[in-house]
Amino acid sequence: MHPYRTHNCGALTEKLVGETVRLSGWIHRKRDHGNLLFVDLRDQYGITQCVVETDAPTFQAIDTARPESVITVTGPVVARSEETINPSLPTGHVEVRIAEIAIQGPADELPIQVFGDQEFPEDLRLRYRFLDLRREKMQRNIILRSKVITSIRQRMVDQGFTELQTPILTASSPEGARDYLVPSRLHPGQFYALPQAPQQFKQLYMVSGFDRYFQIAPCFRDEDARADRSPGEFYHLDMEMSFVEQEDVFQAIEPVIAGVFEEFTGKDVARPFPRIPFAEAILKYGTDKPDLRNPIEIADVTEAFKGSGFGIFAKAIEKGAVVRAIPAPGAASRARSFFDKMNDWARAEGWPGLGYIQFPEDGPAKGPIAKNLDDDRVAMIQKIAGLNPGDGVFFACDQPNKAAELAGLARAKVGTDLELIGGGEFKFCWIVDYPMYEFDETAGKIEFSHNPFSMPQGGLEALNEKDPVEVLAYQYDIVCNGVELSSGAIRNHRADIMVKAFDIAGYSSADVEEKFGGMLNAFRYGAPPHGGIAPGIDRIVMLIAGEPNLREIVAFPMTQNAQDLMMAAPAVVPEQALKDVHIKIVMPPKKVEPGQE
Repeated sequence: MHPYRTHNCGALTEKLVGETVRLSGWIHRKRDHGNLLFVDLRDQYGITQCVVETDAPTFQAIDTARPESVITVTGPVVARSEETINPSLPTGHVEVRIAEIAIQGPADELPIQVFGDQEFPEDLRLRYRFLDLRREKMQRNIILRSKVITSIRQRMVDQGFTELQTPILTASSPEGARDYLVPSRLHPGQFYALPQAPQQFKQLYMVSGFDRYFQIAPCFRDEDARADRSPGEFYHLDMEMSFVEQEDVFQAIEPVIAGVFEEFTGKDVARPFPRIPFAEAILKYGTDKPDLRNPIEIADVTEAFKGSGFGIFAKAIEKGAVVRAIPAPGAASRARSFFDKMNDWARAEGWPGLGYIQFPEDGPAKGPIAKNLDDDRVAMIQKIAGLNPGDGVFFACDQPNKAAELAGLARAKVGTDLELIGGGEFKFCWIVDYPMYEFDETAGKIEFSHNPFSMPQGGLEALNEKDPVEVLAYQYDIVCNGVELSSGAIRNHRADIMVKAFDIAGYSSADVEEKFGGMLNAFRYGAPPHGGIAPGIDRIVMLIAGEPNLREIVAFPMTQNAQDLMMAAPAVVPEQALKDVHIKIVMPPKKVEPGQE
């Protein structure tokens, strides 16, 4: 007999009654029934109930073993009596009578419990992550993650993609976040960067003649954490294709993403995903990450307020402001407090407020704004915003970008408060036609708005002749339920276009040669048109698992401020290690609290 197990803890059935088996696992919980002690033994595969009599030689050893101790038990499989069958367990018709026991790994008193659904503070969960990962939900999520990755990998291979790898130690690349830098021992004063994305290398694969590349790639970005963004590192499905247009990329990736969601959620996913231009998304939804489960669409009602009797909006419009209307279907019958609370919410979020109008089932429009508008203007608002009797509407008035932001936030809140957002469904869309550039008000200059390696729509001619902020790019995002899953683009594969594109963003040809010389040089020797995308594995699993935070589907995440509490990282390193890489630490000056000068 094997020294540790003949079966796992999820394998015993009535067919094995009478056989002697050996199981190993963790003590999940114990129950003392007087003359009998029951032990639920757990491993990754399930739970088996084991039992020992109080007068048995093995009783003392198991009675003193704490929960989560690792043990090996040997004994016969017996059928449970009818009244003790547990139909919720695959092994619930049988139990093991403990004839022998070996304590493989005794456990100390637990800082967090594994059995049960008790919630624990995040710092405890992360400090003792090895215990947290033993809990049923975490086991389920991590195994789901593995299965999702396996499914994605197979779907990509089935479409003719080749799995290839890219370097981890590389050069810095402008992906929009801070790099993690690695000092070089052999080259004093010089640094590698951990890749924010394998962008340049996957394009170089295309230049090298590999037609369809993919990998489940780690990426490293020194940026602040959010619920849908881990600090430090994350994984995505990185893919690239040669001789393709934008639609070819869509047709390749949609079956993979939709297929995985359908496989693991049992929900149908509508295809093709809607294609929504960036400008339209900002107007209708106030964001380029719209949750299409929310039926509310924002409308531009600036014209209805221009020169109107509602002076606050009319004067703002003269200074370049716009007015966005956020419908609230069926809200007119709600108490005024509903509308006032929305206004209070906006102010609490740092906005001037939200005006509103109510359209009762019968009678004239109501509210402070309606009193200052003539009937024709009220009717214009009702028509443009698609409002019906019984609806309400809120207004965001500000400069275009600010008005869109507030309207988008208000749309999400109204949809939530009115319970308009359906649960249990997944609505995808493509956001397309991103601006190639944007004007940074703080820096006072033109900058890339998305991916700097994208092909501008119209090519070199557009870059030479158009106002930069009017140039669109072949850039696209996949969004699901308000969560951005990926960004992608048809790439700029021409050296002359690349140099011009970076010139507009303030990079000289010398800068481009220095920073991207490897790729630029490759383009001079025959580069195919190519494009790709990189859906986030972590976010895909988070949505499929129905979890609100990435930490629930990542095995060993860091805290919000990028610390690994379990491994105590980051940490101070020995002086010799710093000397080896020619680094001297210069600590920032300590902050002096007011009154302590």
